[in-house]
Amino acid sequence: MMTFDGAGLKPVGIEDVARAASVSITTVSHALSGRGQVAEATRERVRRVADELGYAPNRMASGLKSRRSQIVGLVSDDIATTPFATGVVLGAQDAASERGQLLVVVNSNRDSDTESKQLSALLAAQIDAIVYARMFHEDSTELPQELTRVPSALVDITDPRGKVRSVVPDEEQIGRLATETLLAAGHRSIVHFTLTVAGPGTSGRARGYEAVMRGAGLQGRTFTGGDSGTAEAGRIAFAQMMEAGARDTTAVFCFNDPMAMGVYQAAIRLGVNIPADLSVVSVDNFEPVANALLPGLTTVALPHYAMGRWAVTAALDEMESKKPDGPLDTRLPGYLVTRKSVAAPRMGDLISR
Repeated sequence: MMTFDGAGLKPVGIEDVARAASVSITTVSHALSGRGQVAEATRERVRRVADELGYAPNRMASGLKSRRSQIVGLVSDDIATTPFATGVVLGAQDAASERGQLLVVVNSNRDSDTESKQLSALLAAQIDAIVYARMFHEDSTELPQELTRVPSALVDITDPRGKVRSVVPDEEQIGRLATETLLAAGHRSIVHFTLTVAGPGTSGRARGYEAVMRGAGLQGRTFTGGDSGTAEAGRIAFAQMMEAGARDTTAVFCFNDPMAMGVYQAAIRLGVNIPADLSVVSVDNFEPVANALLPGLTTVALPHYAMGRWAVTAALDEMESKKPDGPLDTRLPGYLVTRKSVAAPRMGDLISR
């Protein structure tokens, strides 16, 4: 809200709130910040009046007093088009809000010049901390030097120098969980559909799959569908499986949900019923795919929200010189979202079941 003082419009200030609530400026400050001794009834009245007037604290002024801006910057490569960005941003936003911080989100669209300008602008605004995020789990790489000038934390990427704390999905645990889900349903002939492209996601999930199969005394079989996790990749991997004579397969663990959608498509063409003939488990919990498929796709959700929360908390803890909990590089587990794509196996040839 703006007030008119004869010279023009001006924002509602703390003096206006104090006047309307019939209390001192100090009382307003304590009531809104949660500090100081203020009666609960007075605190509620001040907050109500502040809301009615549309009062917003002056972050620049308070920052001058505390030498903090109360702003955290989240810099990412692909927030605008990546379906998983929402979870990371929501987690970061909730953690920032709980610490009295404003989260400012910028998107570089994988342009290094744009990213450098964004980081410089955030540093010029004297932000308290930076969360530097990738929207897909990537290998360690050289990081912008700007991250060494302010408390920072990484999401979906690690620092090869071992200086900046990071959080990534526990890819091996994710592969284990997906395979164990199929094993628990009674399956023994379980194949893994993955990508040819190298990366922590493909290698980690494969290790988890192989470890569970080996632990159960079973022989794992892996088929690749190319270098992009699309429905076409799922169809290609399915065709390779059939050409290899793996017709005794009763269950498939797919690298991601779009690949699983391709498996559904290939199965329909051959008259293979999911899950009666073939059970399918995937990774991502990309709801536009997982919920839309019939039957609904059982999948391991990646911990995007938890990673966003973790990163903001870690960066702000560093700002406050708190001793960090846990290792420099943190791995968070995925969790199973159960739908209808898994059932007990039926024996026999995949096509004739």
